[in-house]
Amino acid sequence: MTTAGDIMHRGARWIPAHETLDRAAQLMRELGVGALPIGDDNDRLCGILTDRDIVVGCVAMGHDPSKVTAGEMANGTPRWIEASADVDEVLREMQDHQIRRLPVIENKRLVGMISEADLARHLNDDQIASWVENVYAMSGTSRQ
Repeated sequence: MTTAGDIMHRGARWIPAHETLDRAAQLMRELGVGALPIGDDNDRLCGILTDRDIVVGCVAMGHDPSKVTAGEMANGTPRWIEASADVDEVLREMQDHQIRRLPVIENKRLVGMISEADLARHLNDDQIASWVENVYAMSGTSRQ
């Protein structure tokens, strides 16, 4: 059985909710990633911040990324998966919620992230085709 822990990108880091978006962008650049989980004061997942969120939700709105925090950008219910979850559960979670990145938790701690690239590296063609059809087709034109 292939698990979330088998396919995730290890060493994921999160950004504290009180950190500013300019710092988040710097951390994304340093890590070579396009998204960071957001952690609250109790080290619990409270959202995910993407590079697109910073550009569209802050900069394009005329806000100063050095004054807006990651926590202010967190919205909705954060989704995550246990490291021991079967890959079918990973796909179902991502498809059901139309998400392209999924934090992986073990013992209540962030241990990794699963992205589209991770799926492409570890899944067979049929699994990838089904995932793409379900996530992208259902999202329509609202996500470009």
